[in-house]
Amino acid sequence: MKVVVGYRATEPGRAALAEAVSQGRAHGSELVLVVPAAERADADDALAAAGAEAEVVEVGDDRQAETELLDRSYEDETQMLVIGLRRRSPVGKLFLGSTAQRLLLEAGCPVVAVKPEVAPRR
Repeated sequence: MKVVVGYRATEPGRAALAEAVSQGRAHGSELVLVVPAAERADADDALAAAGAEAEVVEVGDDRQAETELLDRSYEDETQMLVIGLRRRSPVGKLFLGSTAQRLLLEAGCPVVAVKPEVAPRR
């Protein structure tokens, strides 16, 4: 079984990777990391920091990452897809990001959407 994660060199991307590593370890699953080629070095550093190994799939841009994640979500061995969500402004909360929305609605497996921890409001 595999846990597939979409990674970007952002706080939501790091949160998604941390959750994917945790889920992979809990379920004894392999990790597949889909990352834009320009962010490969950061992804390698993040994997090393997490003490994790993964099959790394480099893509050219966000649209190719979206397509790769959807395609992988329909593979029989994929048990879940993990994506990061970013905080949105009050107006932005009316609309979910188009990539996240598409992945949540069209994926062929369960999708775990995570966001980075935030400081408590005062």
